[in-house]
Amino acid sequence: MVDNDLLVPYGWTEAVALEYTSMIEEGCVPARVIRMDRSECDVATPNGVVRARCPRADAEVSGLCTGDWVTVDAEPAVRQLLPRRSAIMRSSVSGRSHAQVLAANVDTVLICTAADGDVDLGRIERMLALAWESNAQPIVVLTKADAAVHIPLDEVQAVAPGAVALTVSANNGAGLDVLTAMLDGTVALIGPSGAGKSTLANALLGQEVFATNAVRAADKKGRHTTVHRELRPLPAGGTLIDTPGLRGVGLWDAAEGIEKTFSDIESFAARCRFADCAHNGEPGCAVQEAIDSGELTQRRFDSYQRLAKENAWMAARQDKRLEAERKRVWRDISKQQRQAYRVRGTKR
Repeated sequence: MVDNDLLVPYGWTEAVALEYTSMIEEGCVPARVIRMDRSECDVATPNGVVRARCPRADAEVSGLCTGDWVTVDAEPAVRQLLPRRSAIMRSSVSGRSHAQVLAANVDTVLICTAADGDVDLGRIERMLALAWESNAQPIVVLTKADAAVHIPLDEVQAVAPGAVALTVSANNGAGLDVLTAMLDGTVALIGPSGAGKSTLANALLGQEVFATNAVRAADKKGRHTTVHRELRPLPAGGTLIDTPGLRGVGLWDAAEGIEKTFSDIESFAARCRFADCAHNGEPGCAVQEAIDSGELTQRRFDSYQRLAKENAWMAARQDKRLEAERKRVWRDISKQQRQAYRVRGTKR
């Protein structure tokens, strides 16, 4: 009988155990991916943390990510992947119409931005759409509060309906107790390089686990200190995933995330005279009326339109890719049938 108590610090719960009831094969044990390195990964198992071989890219079980629950055999090698409860996904940085999973089975997303630099509201809105779409609860964290001259907390909270925005300082500990009390389950940190994610992660973990670098004084930008996504147990329970800095955050099938991020605009739009209102000068447009009255800023509306347009464009690209793949499959089937007919004809 395998004792799974060693998995509890890595997020093992009764709900996860139930998922495994019909999956565990003889000779396999449950495990959680805590770090990925190309063809190998570190996994937490009932026997401790081990290095396991990952399936090949063309295997049925592929595309593993930090946070995934899997089964591991005696080799050890990953054999099965459990369905993900949630996943933070962005469009591939390669520009192809494919998604990249940043972290799996996440409950809370900390959207980090440095309060002592340029607090880009548009970038926060973009990451909020990513977080909401993942099925996790976002929290906007303004880091380095001790070094900031002015912290636009009210402006940040205004662009994050349904989420909490707060300030913290990993250097003097200000706000960490409030943030810690809000953490639930598996927590992932996302944000650009220089946002203080690794410093905050070390403060939440209570030890220097992740390497940190100072940002450039000239432009307050940082280098990629964290190069891997890595999962660690939190002292008070739950787990934490630190991620590399995000230079670009392309949306991937994020219609619901955009709707939640801009729920105020969606509410205004519901009051427009025409159901198909484009909010571009039509009579009875409640969105334009909100902009004119100051209830809604033009910047926020422009951000909403930009993200919605980008998401629609990516969805169209995905549809074209899927259609091309379907055509390729049918071409292969037709080719195999023609070859079979030729072979059958030569045997007669």
